[in-house]
Amino acid sequence: MILSRLGLLPRLLLGIAGGMFLGSLGSIMGIQDTLLFDAMVRIFATFTSLFSTFLSFIIPLLIISFVSVGMADLGKRANKLFGITLGLAYLSTILAGFSAYFIGSAVLPGVIAPFSGNVAAGAVYDPFITIAVEPICGVMTALVLAFVLGIGMANNQGKALLGMFREMQNIITQVLTKIIIPLIPFYVAGLFCKLAAQGKLVATAKIFISLYICILLLQLLYLAFQFGISSLICRRNNYRLIKNILPAYATAVGTQSSASTIPVNLACAKKNGIKGEIADFCIPLCATIHLAGDTICLVLGSMGIMIAMGMDVNLTLFTPYIFMLGVTMVAAPGVPGGGVMAALGIITSMLGFTEPMQQLIISLHFSQDSFGTATNVTGDQALTLIVDKIDGDQFAESPATEEAL
Repeated sequence: MILSRLGLLPRLLLGIAGGMFLGSLGSIMGIQDTLLFDAMVRIFATFTSLFSTFLSFIIPLLIISFVSVGMADLGKRANKLFGITLGLAYLSTILAGFSAYFIGSAVLPGVIAPFSGNVAAGAVYDPFITIAVEPICGVMTALVLAFVLGIGMANNQGKALLGMFREMQNIITQVLTKIIIPLIPFYVAGLFCKLAAQGKLVATAKIFISLYICILLLQLLYLAFQFGISSLICRRNNYRLIKNILPAYATAVGTQSSASTIPVNLACAKKNGIKGEIADFCIPLCATIHLAGDTICLVLGSMGIMIAMGMDVNLTLFTPYIFMLGVTMVAAPGVPGGGVMAALGIITSMLGFTEPMQQLIISLHFSQDSFGTATNVTGDQALTLIVDKIDGDQFAESPATEEAL
């Protein structure tokens, strides 16, 4: 009863703390190799596995229903706002990449020392059971379908198809509010329990400590920059809205998935006064195409590893790499750690990474992916505030309406 009265953020924090405590009991009490401890961690792993499967099934349905209905509700505004949102997201991702390059060029040579590529493998805690439930389509397929249907419904006068997708949106909303969001704190607890039991995060962080701090600081600075720009465009102090976005940030830290954080991020956007149709359109879209946090990690991480290996780092080499990152990582935003896996091909082909170097960038990305994802989803709020302001300026019915916005 007490837990149910707490807000989402306190429950998330309790989940994180509880998961880390339970996962650390093995080393604290010396029961790391006992069957009891193994069974406890595997129970958490089973829950997170089943929950992840269900979440993966729901995400394409959420994108199709929310994005298509959101675009249809915008009417013919959807055509222009889609282009504006896409342009803003890609521009933000590219700026993040170049910011990482220039700051990295100035800072990393002074703080990066040679390091070993050996990363502790850690124990394996497999779920007791797994259930294969394939999503009806991939994230990108869902997005393309949502674009086609949404823009089509926005430009046509028919109501039957729109009504069907509204019903679908209502069903998905009930699933989110009654099942997914209440279970997310337990899901986060399971993730942190397994991480703490395996000890992977600590081992990896020790190897990359200087680089890790640089990445985290730049991600926070870039968020400050994004909200500064949104404040200038919206002509108000948007920094005061950050407190309402903390549940989305905490959820992203736990789930490591922009797509999995969509339900919480949508609630945060609407709490900040963003129009419902704009939030329903922009938040799921930006979760897939806006990857500033991952870009900062992969640019700084690649530079740091190359510097440690004695390789040449220059703007000519990194410019095409940064532009390609903005496109390539769109393939896997809903998968924890998916950004580095999607980008691994261009990291190898464009930067010349060897297999040991690939192991290092994968380890680094996974160790901080929580904060990269949190940077992505928090930045989505800044972009959505800008789009909401542009929509109000362009389509306000009167000067009085525009002032009210």
